Amino acid sequence: MGRLVTLSVKIPRELKEKMEKLGLKPSEIVRRALEEAVCEAELRELEKKLDSIGDVLAKIPPERIVESIREDREGR
Repeated sequence: MGRLVTLSVKIPRELKEKMEKLGLKPSEIVRRALEEAVCEAELRELEKKLDSIGDVLAKIPPERIVESIREDREGR
């Protein structure tokens, strides 16, 4: 997991009391939520990059792509 840092979060007292009553561990919930948020943000970045790559690839004639694949196979 690597080095850990402390993150402080303020929540309503009622919420904390409900979590304690239900046996929920805030650190696990927050950690999981942050991991999911980071993962979603990374996926959005990848989608943007794929869109820009798609725009570039759309400009390449299909014949050139086929030619490159053939050259690559023959070079093996």
